[in-house]
Amino acid sequence: MHRTNTLYRMAAGNAFVRVLEEDPELAAGLDPTSVQLATRHAIAAVEIVAPGTWEPAFPADGGGGNLGLLVLDGLLMRDVAIAQATCTELIGRGDLLRPWDWERDVLTIKPVVTWTALQPVRLAVLDRRIAAVMGRWPELVSAIVARAVRRSFELATNQATSHLTRVDARLELMFWGLADRWGRVGPDGVVLELPLTHQVLGRLVGAQRPSVTTALSDLSRRGVIERREDGAWILRGDPPGDPAEATAAAAQQATPT
Repeated sequence: MHRTNTLYRMAAGNAFVRVLEEDPELAAGLDPTSVQLATRHAIAAVEIVAPGTWEPAFPADGGGGNLGLLVLDGLLMRDVAIAQATCTELIGRGDLLRPWDWERDVLTIKPVVTWTALQPVRLAVLDRRIAAVMGRWPELVSAIVARAVRRSFELATNQATSHLTRVDARLELMFWGLADRWGRVGPDGVVLELPLTHQVLGRLVGAQRPSVTTALSDLSRRGVIERREDGAWILRGDPPGDPAEATAAAAQQATPT
């Protein structure tokens, strides 16, 4: 049974972390002396989200001066449903979230947003205090903003992928995009240990589940993607080059001779 988790309702005694030790890439633009100083002072409370449905709450201070929630590890899924259509975003280590802004800013067309933790998730709460600390180094502020922009780029790429005609081409591109962040090289190919059902894959690429099942069977037959018994996915060969060429090649292979 899924648990429901709410932020900012933990009792006193929260765990704290040094944000730049957890995510050293944020400090890539700092000189060594600044890194040491910023690491010492950039300390944030940690919120734990157990697997299951998550209901983000508004910050206790109203969110003024709050940078957001930085994912330290784990995997979240955000489903956005309008009418009968649902799209899905996967969110993981290094992503920046401000779920309370969504609730305030979306006024005219209000979709139903559901958050689910697929794995245990740790979030660093970048509240007003740590925002003031990080504000001493413009490089850190720039790095935080870049994390938000990265999500917008990934969403735009996913949207473009979902407009490809063939579902197998969408899936192949999507899997390689996920491999950039979550894949690891194994003896048989690139391994993706993500709990992705055919239904979730369909929401990621804008396709119905039966179409996804058929496309995955075709990709497996062509030796492009394989699913192991433990649920992990294996990508074989090289990433696709030009999506148009990949789609044409797939269509040619599917044409009877």
